[in-house]
Amino acid sequence: MEHTRKLAKFCFNLDYDRLPADVVQKAKLCVLDCIANIYGSLELKAVQHTIDYVRTISPAGSSTVLGCGFSTDIHHAVFLNGTTAEAIEAQDGLRFGGNHPGTAVIPAALAAAEKTGAGGKKIIEAVVAGYEAANRPAAAMHPWHTLSGFLPTGTCGTFGAAAAAAKIFNHNEEKMLNAMGNAGFVAPISMAEQLMGGHTIKIIQGGQASAAGVMAAGLAGRGLTGCPQALEGSALKGGFTQITTKVDPKFDKLSDGLGEQYSIMDIYFKPYTACRHTHGAIQATLELAQENRISSEDISEIKVFTYGIAVLAVGKQVRLDDSFVNAQFSIPYVVAASLLDGQLGPRQLTGKRLADPSLIELAGKIAVLSDDLLNGMYPDKTASRVEVNLKDGRTIVRQIDIPKGDPRDPMNENDIANKVKAYSGNRDQKKISEVVSMILHLDKLMDIRTLTKMI
Repeated sequence: MEHTRKLAKFCFNLDYDRLPADVVQKAKLCVLDCIANIYGSLELKAVQHTIDYVRTISPAGSSTVLGCGFSTDIHHAVFLNGTTAEAIEAQDGLRFGGNHPGTAVIPAALAAAEKTGAGGKKIIEAVVAGYEAANRPAAAMHPWHTLSGFLPTGTCGTFGAAAAAAKIFNHNEEKMLNAMGNAGFVAPISMAEQLMGGHTIKIIQGGQASAAGVMAAGLAGRGLTGCPQALEGSALKGGFTQITTKVDPKFDKLSDGLGEQYSIMDIYFKPYTACRHTHGAIQATLELAQENRISSEDISEIKVFTYGIAVLAVGKQVRLDDSFVNAQFSIPYVVAASLLDGQLGPRQLTGKRLADPSLIELAGKIAVLSDDLLNGMYPDKTASRVEVNLKDGRTIVRQIDIPKGDPRDPMNENDIANKVKAYSGNRDQKKISEVVSMILHLDKLMDIRTLTKMI
């Protein structure tokens, strides 16, 4: 089958000058969105504690910990940058893979570029290659990889980070293949149970994948070899896609259409800081709230109808002082917060907001139910319908079939630029505008360190 070799060859040969213009633009938007999420995640105490701990154990170095004002060695830097890219849960994602490639790929690409002095065009090459290497195994196993107990951002993201770093390090074709082979050995288990239980260790999955991928590429550069069939496996049946899913993977998705269909074009962006499965409900709720004056005292109950996987993944209730991870993966919480606050962003995930009894009380009035029609629309559409039953007997309803940010209803560069500004807190907005402009003109940047020192 030689799928791993074909993918490695494609990543090695990928060249900026042969990339379609829309792919180049999408790569820039992915980088821009990643920076927004890094800024937003710095609001969370769990992130601050992670940064504080890693800073005590990491040496001085030249790799920037983005948004934090210090540098360290490359492996600790990508770990922290991947963690901050992930933690706020507003990261990009693959429609048909269940993974969030940017949290692993982009920190690896930026840190490797800092180390080598690479410019923006090389970053774009690395991002596009890395997304292919992360997205294709995720798509080949979706949704069974997750249902088998793994989080593909951590597992599959390692392959993407390895390919991105190998691209920046100018590895030859064989070393690119070894980087991906090595990634299959060092990839984290990335337990889905941690997320489903609301445990805050979940936030490090992007950082874990990014650091492991950079290590895989670095070791390949020093001659360490990995299985050339790491993704598909050999007669031994030990390939990554074989041992991490309960059903046979769709091997064709690993390499078919390389260079014809770029997986980065199937990436969605998130306008809200919660699991993508909640977004239809959030958007419907916000639209209803904008069109109707709804007070929590006027509500008798709210029913959210959605598809089966969403009920399983994000249908759970929250308790007072629950973790922000539980909140990010709870339709009752995010719908209640959206009704009360008129938004769903970083501030809705703070400890103070999670400790508000009135918010938790309203969440308790919200039921999440499977709907056969909406279930039949999945995975092509991630639809949800919100029905608000009022005490005066009225019921107001809104259904969202394709949430905002999907490639079919995209967030454009202005939307994502505004997201950066909104999540940047009290930072100098003039500098933030310069950061946004640099990323949107990334192909003009000769040395990525001009950008990273400003973030």
